[in-house]
Amino acid sequence: MLGQMMSQPLLISSLISHAERYHASGEIYSVNTGGGVEQTNWGQVAQNARLLASALSKLGLKPQARCGTIAWNNRRHLEIYFGTSGGGFVCHTINPRLFPEQLVYILNHAEDKVLFIDKTFVPLIAAVRDKLEHLEHIVLMDGHDAQAAETLPGLVFYDDLIATGDAGYAWPEMDEYTASSLCYTSGTTGNPKGVLYSHRSTVLHALAGNLPDAVAIAAADVVLPVVPMFHVNAWGSPYCCAMSGARLVLPGPGLDGPSLVNLIDTYNVTLAMGVPTIWLGLLGEAKKIGSKLASLKRTVVGGSACPPSMIKAFRDEYGVDTIHAWGMTEMSPLGSVNRPLAKHSALRTEEQHRLRENQGRPVWGVELEILDENGNPLPHDGKAQGDLVTRGHWILDAYFRSTSEETLSNGWFDTGDVATMDPDGYVTIRDRSKDIIKSGGEWISSVELENIAIAHPALVDAAVIGARHPKWDERPILIAVKAEGQDPSEADILAIFEGKIAKWQLPDCVVFTDILPRNATGKVLKRNLRDQFGDVLMA
Repeated sequence: MLGQMMSQPLLISSLISHAERYHASGEIYSVNTGGGVEQTNWGQVAQNARLLASALSKLGLKPQARCGTIAWNNRRHLEIYFGTSGGGFVCHTINPRLFPEQLVYILNHAEDKVLFIDKTFVPLIAAVRDKLEHLEHIVLMDGHDAQAAETLPGLVFYDDLIATGDAGYAWPEMDEYTASSLCYTSGTTGNPKGVLYSHRSTVLHALAGNLPDAVAIAAADVVLPVVPMFHVNAWGSPYCCAMSGARLVLPGPGLDGPSLVNLIDTYNVTLAMGVPTIWLGLLGEAKKIGSKLASLKRTVVGGSACPPSMIKAFRDEYGVDTIHAWGMTEMSPLGSVNRPLAKHSALRTEEQHRLRENQGRPVWGVELEILDENGNPLPHDGKAQGDLVTRGHWILDAYFRSTSEETLSNGWFDTGDVATMDPDGYVTIRDRSKDIIKSGGEWISSVELENIAIAHPALVDAAVIGARHPKWDERPILIAVKAEGQDPSEADILAIFEGKIAKWQLPDCVVFTDILPRNATGKVLKRNLRDQFGDVLMA
C-alpha cells in the first residue's frame, strides 16, 4: 500500500491550540472599554476560550448556533472569536455603527441565540431588545455591573459565564467545511447580506495572509489591528497572529490619533493595520507631538484606496513601509497585496514608489480577472479597463441563506469594481462600477482625482462624484472638506491637478462642505453626495 500523509481537518481551534502550546507567554495588551490597559497572553486567552466554549455548550446551544458580538477590539472579544468557532458555534460580529433598524434585521436574519456586548452598547441593545426574535442570552463583556443589569434584565456577565466552563474541556473535532463565522456587508443595496465563512476557508486565509508576499506576520511582530474586529474579522488578523504567535495590541474604542500614537510608542508596535482615514489622524498626531514612530516598520492599508501622499508620508518621514491591500467581506477579505517583484529593484526610485500605489497582485488562493461588458476576458496590459471578478478558496459561493445561482456568474463573483491588470497581475482599482464617471463617452476615475486632491495641505477630506451635465452627460465635481484654520479658494484647490491629469478630466467645480457622509465601515456615501450635489452643473 502506498504511503500518504496524515489527515487532519483545518479548524480554527488548531490556531489557538498552536498559540497556547508554543507561544503561551506571548503578550496581548488590551485597552479596556472603561479605560486602562490589561495585559494577558496567548496561554490565558486559549484557556478562557475553552472555558467559554464549554459554558456555551452548557447553555444548551446547538451546533452552528449563531453567537453575536457588538464589541470593540479587546481580549474578551479575542477569546470569543476562538471560543465560539472552536466550540462548533458561529461567531457573528456585528457593526455597532449600523442604524438600529439594520441591527435588528441582522440579528433576526442570523437568528442569533447569544449576544456579547461591551458596556458602550447597553443602551443600544436595551432600545431594541423587544424586537430581537431569537435572542435568548445577552452577555456583558465585563464583571458585575448593577446599572447594566437594571437596564437589561436577565443580563449575564462574561466572567461569571466562563466560570461555569470546564477547565478540562477539549476542542471538538468537526468537518473543516463547518461554518465558523458570519459577517454582514453594508456595501450592497437593500438589507445587509450575510457572508458565512468556514473553518477551512479561515485557516487557508490565515496561511495566505502570513506568506512573505502578503502581510507576513511573524512571532517577532507586535501587531496593532486598528481595523475593528467587527469589520471582516479584523481582516483575519486575530487568526494570522494566533498562527504565528505574534504579540497583539488591541486598541479598544479609542481609534483617534493621540491614542494610537501612544499605543505604538508604548508597546513598540511593528505592524499596524487600518483604513486611510484612521492613518490621517495618526500621521497628524505624530507630527504634532514629534513622535518618530520608531518601532513601526510597516502599515497595511485597505478598505479604500490609499492616497499616494499618505504612502509618501509614512515612507519619507517615518521610514515605514506601506502595504497597499485590497479585498472585500465576500473575500474574507484578502484579495491582493502590493509587494514588489525581484525585477523591480532595477527600476528607478520614483518608479518603484509609483508601483506601490496600486492594489497589488493576487495572493495564492485567489484568482482575479477583468471582463468586458459581454463577460469576455480583457488583456492584462495595464490599460484595458473592465469589471473585476474573482474566485478562490476563501471567496463567497453564496450569501447566507441564498444560492450560488443568485450570487455567481459562470463561477465568478463580481466585485463591483472597475480595474486594470498588468502582465504581472498587479491590479489598479479605477473605481466602483457605480461611481466611475462617464463624460462624453470617456471614462474618468473618481479615485484618481481623489488621491490627488487629498494631498492638498488645505484639505482634510475629499470625494469626487459625477454630476449631471447638459452637454457631456456627466462631469466630475470635487466635494472638499477644509482643514482646520484653512480657507482655500476653488482655484487654489484645482491648481493641484495641473500636470497630473489631462485637462478634460479636471473637476468642473469644487463644493466645500463640513463633513463627508460615511457608512458604517467608514466609506464615503457617494449616493448621498449625488443626491445633494448631483445637479450643481445644471443651473
